[in-house]
Amino acid sequence: MNESTEKRKSGRPPENLKNEIRIELPSYSINEGIARSAVSVFISQLDPTFEELCDIKCAVSEAVTNSIVHGYRDGFGIVYITVKILDERTVRIEVRDKGCGIEDVKAAMQPLFTTDSEGERSGMGFTVMESFTDRLSVVSRPGKGTKVTMIKTLGERNAK
Repeated sequence: MNESTEKRKSGRPPENLKNEIRIELPSYSINEGIARSAVSVFISQLDPTFEELCDIKCAVSEAVTNSIVHGYRDGFGIVYITVKILDERTVRIEVRDKGCGIEDVKAAMQPLFTTDSEGERSGMGFTVMESFTDRLSVVSRPGKGTKVTMIKTLGERNAK
């Protein structure tokens, strides 16, 4: 058995191969919970603390909800989620849609900013994502969609 076959059988990827998942979900609000759960299960391989896992789940929930509620506010679409483990303690989560896009990203990222004329939304989605991750990037084009990228580096774990 060669080294590559041995590592595959051990269940751990080779050191130079970073693990990744891609998920596509219809823009139904019920799928927010599925996205959150799938991402947290995938990230569990990094052995996050309970608090870190809760932070990630909350950030993913906000990003997916934004895509569903705001990105596809005038119809139906697909929410694309990519989660990639960058190293032993760092994960990158991308949530993307092909919805209506954001006219002014800088304004949209301000706390309490909302386009919700009904007053049902607090305008805190990007603020929540930013507070629970280490880096947040938002790229959007009106009529083309939005991509939210979140980076989270987990703290060091004590040896067991």
